Amino acid sequence: MKTTKAVAALLLLCIAALAQSDPADLIKQARKLNSEGHQDQALALYTQVLQADPNSYDAHLGAGIVLDLDGKYDEARRHFAKAIDLAPPEKKSQAQRNMAFSYAFEGKAADAARYEKPLYDEYMAKPNYFSAGEIANELARIYLESGDLDNARQWYKKGHAAGLKQPDIKPAGVDLWNFRWEHAQARIAARRGKRTEAEKHVAAAKAVLDKGTNPEQTPFYPYLEGYVAYYLGDYKSAIASLLKGDQRDPFILVLLAQAYEKSGDKTQAVDYYRKVMAVNNHNPTNAFARPIAKKKLS
Repeated sequence: MKTTKAVAALLLLCIAALAQSDPADLIKQARKLNSEGHQDQALALYTQVLQADPNSYDAHLGAGIVLDLDGKYDEARRHFAKAIDLAPPEKKSQAQRNMAFSYAFEGKAADAARYEKPLYDEYMAKPNYFSAGEIANELARIYLESGDLDNARQWYKKGHAAGLKQPDIKPAGVDLWNFRWEHAQARIAARRGKRTEAEKHVAAAKAVLDKGTNPEQTPFYPYLEGYVAYYLGDYKSAIASLLKGDQRDPFILVLLAQAYEKSGDKTQAVDYYRKVMAVNNHNPTNAFARPIAKKKLS
């Protein structure tokens, strides 16, 4: 307890010392505090910047991020809305995506779509088909983890089609989008409880991966195996596969926690829920994982 109070006091002293710093320094320190899990102290610095400059894009964006991680979603969205209004053209998509992620924290995919669909339309019109495909897949995943499987499939299909429209696409690019499409279909089938269909798409994804044209996608395969096994009720296999996945990914960690919990291993489950809460990223994977972990640990 004394150590915790000492750390908090030291952080407050640091904040006071930074009072005379320029806004860029304060924002840099706020980002560091947030990455270390000190959302309250980070918010204090962003608030300080906004008191001096109510139109600071970076401070509004940063405040929204820390408030989301703290579970204060409505307040976070007020800052994201302001960031969208203030964003220079090259940063507007960043602000819109962060607003979409904010809704993903609460599983509100339709609201997230109000900010991601315009980005998809914009990239399709440019045309920038690769980025359009990326945004479509991002929105599809938000729909999937929010439980809207029909819209998830629709947007994954759009992402696949957009990616393949890229001019002069190389065979490796075709393989990438085909791998992602099989990966998505397997997860959707597993969520529907369709074992045969899910396993067919897992095998198809593995066949594309085995071509060796996209080695950077290799880490996503054990995640796929684990995801499918988890939703088909095979928790032992899910754990074995997910342990081979990226242990920095909060969504993999929360799937592990839930698989351990359903297997009756509460100690391991709690350990993995705590690992999720140690991740302070503001992205879809943490938006899906953090609220579950927070609820379980509370």
